[in-house]
Amino acid sequence: MSRSTAPSLAEALAAGPVVLDGGMSNQLESAGYDLSDELWSARLLADRPEAVVEAHLAYFTAGADVAITAGYQATFEGFAQRGIGREGAARLLVSSVELAREAVRRARVAGAARPLWVAASVGPYGAMLADGSEYRGRYGLSVAELERFHRPRLEVLAGAGPDVLALETVPDTDEALALVRGVRGLGVPAWLSYTVGGRRTRAGQPLEEAFGLASDVDEVIAVGVNCCAPEDVEYAVETAARVTGKPVVAYPNSGEAWDAKARAWDGRSTFSADQVKSWCAAGARLVGGCCRVGPEGIASIAEVLRGHD
Repeated sequence: MSRSTAPSLAEALAAGPVVLDGGMSNQLESAGYDLSDELWSARLLADRPEAVVEAHLAYFTAGADVAITAGYQATFEGFAQRGIGREGAARLLVSSVELAREAVRRARVAGAARPLWVAASVGPYGAMLADGSEYRGRYGLSVAELERFHRPRLEVLAGAGPDVLALETVPDTDEALALVRGVRGLGVPAWLSYTVGGRRTRAGQPLEEAFGLASDVDEVIAVGVNCCAPEDVEYAVETAARVTGKPVVAYPNSGEAWDAKARAWDGRSTFSADQVKSWCAAGARLVGGCCRVGPEGIASIAEVLRGHD
C-alpha cells in the first residue's frame, strides 16, 4: 500500500501537536493474547494479523492521529530463530505497515475525517535479544555492526510506504548514530526517540550529546523520548528542542518498571494526561504513550491536545 495522501507529518507538526497511539502490547494483552513469546507482539503479524488491525483501530477510535506499527521486535534475525527465512521475514515486516494502513481505512469508514498517519516501528538491537538490554544499551557492537543490523530492515520498511520511520527506544548514542546513518537516502522521514533515565540515556550519555547527533540530519524530522518514566519527559523535551530546533516527540510508559527476568511490569503508574500541557509548552509536538498506556490514556491526551493552543 502507498503512503497516505494526507498532509505530511512534518507539515502537520508545523501546525500544532499530533496525537500518537499507546502501547501495542498492552492493548493486545487486554484483548486476551499471550505475548510471552520472545517475538512479543511481532508474533501476531503472522499468527493473528486481524488482532493487530483491531489494536490500531482502538487507538484511532480513542483519538490517536498516528499508528505505530507492531514491528518493534520484528527483525530478520528474530524471525530466523523461528525458521522464517529472509523472504518470509520481509513479507511480515511489510505487513506491519499494511495492517496499520488497513486500520486507517477502517477508521475512515467509521467516520474519522482528520489526517491519519502510519509510523513504522524500528526497535533497537536489544529488542531482538528479548532480555531487556534495550534499557541498558552498549551491546558490545560497533556503530558499523549496528548499522549493518538495522539497514536491511529499514530498507524493507521504507519500501512498504509508511509516513515516517519510528526509530524508538534507543538506549545509547552508538545505536542512534547507526540508525541515523541507516535512514539516509531511503526517501522516508524518521523520528529518533531515546529511552532515558533522568537526564541521561539509559547507557549514561548526556541528553545534549544524544540529541545533538540528529540536529543536522534532514531525514530526522523529530527527536525525543519514549518508554521512559513520565517524570523524565519534560527535561528531555526542553533539551531536545533547545539542542536541535526540531519538533519533539514524547511518549513515555506508565511509569512502571519492566522486569526482564519476570517479563512483567512492576511498580505503580505515574502517567497522567495533565502532564501533557507542560510537555507541549517545552516543545513537544508528537505526544502519546508507550507501554501500559492504553486507549483511555490516549483519549485523555487527545482531549488535552485538541484544546491546546
